[in-house]
Amino acid sequence: MSTATDRATSEAKAAASSAAASAQVLAEDAQRTFRDAAKHFERAVQDGVEQIRAQSRAYADTAGDQIEEAQRYVVEHVRERPLAATGVAIGIGVVIGLLLAGGRR
Repeated sequence: MSTATDRATSEAKAAASSAAASAQVLAEDAQRTFRDAAKHFERAVQDGVEQIRAQSRAYADTAGDQIEEAQRYVVEHVRERPLAATGVAIGIGVVIGLLLAGGRR
């Protein structure tokens, strides 16, 4: 019986050792896969951030151009009709003042 017991013990130890080695290989593969996925995710995020930066620069440039154009338009009209521009500015100021004062009552 001791030979059968020794053999069973030896086979159990070998099976446990094999299972532990397989588990170690699986754990290493999982870690490698997670590292690769993290790198891929990081690259995707960086690409997205770069794309957003490029788009925001384009939008900022467009907005700057439009503001300059609006400023030129206003300056031209004020030079052509200074009294009308002054009247409009006073009217806008009065309306804003009434709106702000109305909230305090």
